[in-house]
Amino acid sequence: MPELPEVEALRAFLADRLDGRSVARVHAVAVNVLKTYDPPPDALEGRAFTGVSRYGKFLALETGELTLVTHLARAGWLRWQDRLPDAPPRPGKGPLALRLRLADPDGAGFDMTEAGTQKRLAVYVVRDPLEVPGIARLGPDPLGEDFTAEVFRGLLEGERRRLKGVLRDQGVIAGIGNAYSDEILHAARMSPFKIAGTLTGEQADALYEALGTTLRAAVERSHGVAAGRLKAEKRSGLRVHGRAGQPCPVCGDTVREVSFSDSSLQYCATCQTGGKPLADRRMSRLLK
Repeated sequence: MPELPEVEALRAFLADRLDGRSVARVHAVAVNVLKTYDPPPDALEGRAFTGVSRYGKFLALETGELTLVTHLARAGWLRWQDRLPDAPPRPGKGPLALRLRLADPDGAGFDMTEAGTQKRLAVYVVRDPLEVPGIARLGPDPLGEDFTAEVFRGLLEGERRRLKGVLRDQGVIAGIGNAYSDEILHAARMSPFKIAGTLTGEQADALYEALGTTLRAAVERSHGVAAGRLKAEKRSGLRVHGRAGQPCPVCGDTVREVSFSDSSLQYCATCQTGGKPLADRRMSRLLK
């Protein structure tokens, strides 16, 4: 799933290519991708883009009075083309969900695609991005100037959930998903199962530092990378996530995994849990 660094890179990529250019056609190939119908997608046609913003994992393509908002979900992606096919796309069983064609120069634009059978990619056409429920409920952006260590400590205070779940909760902090929560906790040398509200002030500050450092480094790596290469760039920068069975780049211990019904987490026991492997939450009590 694209997370804050990749979505931020897409935002910059699109901002360079869309500013001032007009929409020629919008083809909603997969009807289920549309989450709003008033205004309709073709209301964007003839309008010029004025900016591209990011809200957590949401992209907002602004055209003045109307904004095209998308959430790429787990398997969605945006594919830029300098020359789209001339023939309009036909609905079918393929990955194409939406195509946006620019008027100047004619033929450039992008496709939104989604692999797999779980179709969760979402597109909204709204007058205000806050009309999108997922945006309205977002917590603070961890790269925002107002996201201070004091604000972060306040978010953790009294929190009875485990760190992994708190970091992934978009209503607490916007933009962090499964991969970067693993990376942040590894950088902070903390167990993903530690209860968030039990952190000392010093531990909370260390986690805050790891969060900012990890995300900013990922954004920096992704800066200027073409949209089609962002997924590979993300994988190349991960130290523990998706690397179960491989050596930890810090200590050399084997990266371990805990599986859940629809996801998994990876961690280093030596770096994060005092050398103790975490129990599978479906089988036994969680280790703190």
